Amino acid sequence: MFIVSLHYLVPLAKVDTFIPEHIAFLDKHYAKGHFLLSGRKEPRTGGVILANVDSRELLDGILVEDPFFREKLARYEITEIIPSRACAELGFLLAD
Repeated sequence: MFIVSLHYLVPLAKVDTFIPEHIAFLDKHYAKGHFLLSGRKEPRTGGVILANVDSRELLDGILVEDPFFREKLARYEITEIIPSRACAELGFLLAD
């Protein structure tokens, strides 16, 4: 599992022009089960994606599809995590 933290590199007005395409990218990967959670940071300096994929290589291949990546609107910090505790509702996230 990976936490993807995006940090915007350009003014929000430029980011906003790519929001519909970014949402379509997110929808595609939610449908495939790659993404579990996403949202913007507050203050609005970027966003966060919780990705549940098998490898960093697979994640890297997914992220290059993001218009924010393609247009160099954001930089990405990726942290791999191996969940060891969770509330009952999120127990399905725990590693075997």
